[in-house]
Amino acid sequence: MGNIAETFANLAQQTAFTSLTWGNYVMILIACIFLYLAIAKDFEPLLLTPIAFGMLLVNIFPGIISKPTTTYLNEKMEEIAIVEFEGEDLEAAFQVCVPSENSTDTKYILKDAAGVDQVVITAGRDAATGELKSLDASVAELKAALESKKFSTKENAAGLLYYFYKLDEWAVLPCLIFMGVGAMTDFAPLIANPMSFLLGAAAQFGIYVAYFAAILLGFTGKQSAAISIIGGADGPTSIFLASKLGQYQLMGPIAVAAYSYMSLVPLIQPPIMRAFTSKKARKIKMGQLRPVSKLERILFPIIITIVVAMILPTTAPLIGMLMLGNLFRECGVTRQLQETASNALMYIVVILLATSVGATTSAEAFLNLNTLKIVVLGLVAFMFGTFGGVVLGDVMCVLSKGKINPLIGSAGVSAVPMAARVSQKVGAQEDPTNFLLMHAMGPNVAGVIGTAVAAGVFMAIYGI
Repeated sequence: MGNIAETFANLAQQTAFTSLTWGNYVMILIACIFLYLAIAKDFEPLLLTPIAFGMLLVNIFPGIISKPTTTYLNEKMEEIAIVEFEGEDLEAAFQVCVPSENSTDTKYILKDAAGVDQVVITAGRDAATGELKSLDASVAELKAALESKKFSTKENAAGLLYYFYKLDEWAVLPCLIFMGVGAMTDFAPLIANPMSFLLGAAAQFGIYVAYFAAILLGFTGKQSAAISIIGGADGPTSIFLASKLGQYQLMGPIAVAAYSYMSLVPLIQPPIMRAFTSKKARKIKMGQLRPVSKLERILFPIIITIVVAMILPTTAPLIGMLMLGNLFRECGVTRQLQETASNALMYIVVILLATSVGATTSAEAFLNLNTLKIVVLGLVAFMFGTFGGVVLGDVMCVLSKGKINPLIGSAGVSAVPMAARVSQKVGAQEDPTNFLLMHAMGPNVAGVIGTAVAAGVFMAIYGI
């Protein structure tokens, strides 16, 4: 009976209930709310569903995104310590890193000069009893072993979603998303009305407002740049810039905020659009766009890539993949590539990216003051971005003597095609016979390019 009771006691200790904190339960509740919004309310379900499920998984089982570890063994093959470290020279890391405030009774964490946690050391176990050794003793033993070179190691695999997340850190998945977006997007409305580029540029206003606001709130320059790009309503670009600027610790909150605001476009934009346009202007019917030739469609992605990449080479990965996908669509000889990029590959990448992003939102990483600041700054950026596009739309409406409906300026944020649909919906509420969708698609796809250019500007500023 004693063995049975001990077995059940051990099983009980292995359940998540013994290790979950109140924060984990809060994050599980948030994940369920996101799932409800995605499934019941149809808020960006292709993105929000895997993000929410990744959030759910990591707050029940944190090990699903844990880094690979190395167990250091002494000459007697006893565990000295278990170390999470992605560099090559742990001994050198000891010399350049300092203990972090994140250290606990069971973990010793070193951080670099920028304050980023680099090395996590967990106490080793006594070979005879299997119990954890003293942390101080383990750290001292590890230092001595590294100095004397008398140790052996055992490599331990990382959690499943860690390997997905590394593709985010390396900026592979955001670029593949851009290829898929390019393969699905018709740039004809932008080609037919190049003035749309100005509306797409104006809608990036929110990015720069949020950048300076973030600095005032105490974030570093790189952190502020990574946060501000949320204003472009472009999740892949937000992840791309955060990874390029080395802001891995903020990537989860930034990505979740960016994708959340993308899904909330129909709720956030209309009040701003109505507040800064007149009823008369919202009723303006725009003339039919001119036909765009096949040659123009083919030359457009090539020319844009050359011009933008020459001016801002750092944008080449994003702009290049976007335009490559569009060239697959328009050239007429790569139908199989276009179908793969816009369907199978796109959906595979979305699953990997969104699930791994959701898995970065553990309670420890997500429930803090910085996350709240990021969410607020993201909303500010998005609102000012919508404001910037609408105000320039008002200006263009006046200059064109009433030929341009200012509502299409709100589509300059790069939530394709949802922002363009919102422009159409608000216009149709004033006049059901008004059809603005194709006109709004011009600024909408211009916003995709504009957000990538804004990211390139920040990378150039910080020498990336």
